[in-house]
Amino acid sequence: MIKKIFKSSGKSIVIGITGPAGAGKSSLIDKTVLELKKHGYKAAVLAIDPTSHITGGAILGDRVRMSESTDSGTYIRSMASRGATGAISHAVRNSIRVLEYAGFDTIIIESVGAGQTEVEISKIADITVVVFNPNTGDSIQTIKAGLTEIGDIYLVNKSDLTGANQLFDAVRDFIGMSEKNPSIMMTSTKSNKGITEFAKKLNALITVKKKTKNTEEKSRLETELRDIVLNNIKTKVERMLETNITYANYLKKVQSKILDPFEAAERISKLIK
Repeated sequence: MIKKIFKSSGKSIVIGITGPAGAGKSSLIDKTVLELKKHGYKAAVLAIDPTSHITGGAILGDRVRMSESTDSGTYIRSMASRGATGAISHAVRNSIRVLEYAGFDTIIIESVGAGQTEVEISKIADITVVVFNPNTGDSIQTIKAGLTEIGDIYLVNKSDLTGANQLFDAVRDFIGMSEKNPSIMMTSTKSNKGITEFAKKLNALITVKKKTKNTEEKSRLETELRDIVLNNIKTKVERMLETNITYANYLKKVQSKILDPFEAAERISKLIK
């Protein structure tokens, strides 16, 4: 099916919403989707939920906090991350294409609340929104690392809580003057503060991103092709190692401390063609 619809894909605007766990992303999306509808957009939501590294299971509970938008007809699909790196499920790209083919012009991705390393979403999204809240630790700890470089919009959510103004000032001081010059805003889903303004900013960005969509799509397809090729090679190598006698022999030498793992890996790698 993906092969059949691929040629017509790549026209919808993808909005990635990321940030630390507990930042209130699901509730924020619930309110924002309703506002986007007022601007004429038909939105769908892909909520990526963490997969347990122990059991392989996922709760898929994001939709619990999106009842208002669901009742109004918004399509919401929870997906397990299935151990994908960068907090994004491997199936997300194809899911976006299916939703696009189904007529959704705006697709929101809520990524796993994994924290500061959660930057892969920017490789898929046209617009990246990073959400913080006053309860995610001290200001410096909250806003450092990769998340400070990927956002088009930074939100201090749960702005009704103590410490929101201080966090807003910290985000503005550390990120606001960067080369990307992102927007920094305050929102509260509890009081509906800033939600309308946030949707207006998204609407303005969508208009801008539509003009550069074709160029950015080419770059994303290059990244996707590389990811698929590397993943295919990784799978082949893993299958080979499971049955390869030479690998088993080297493993025994490493386990017996006859050979260090670096030397063994280098010798094994030379055998792979």
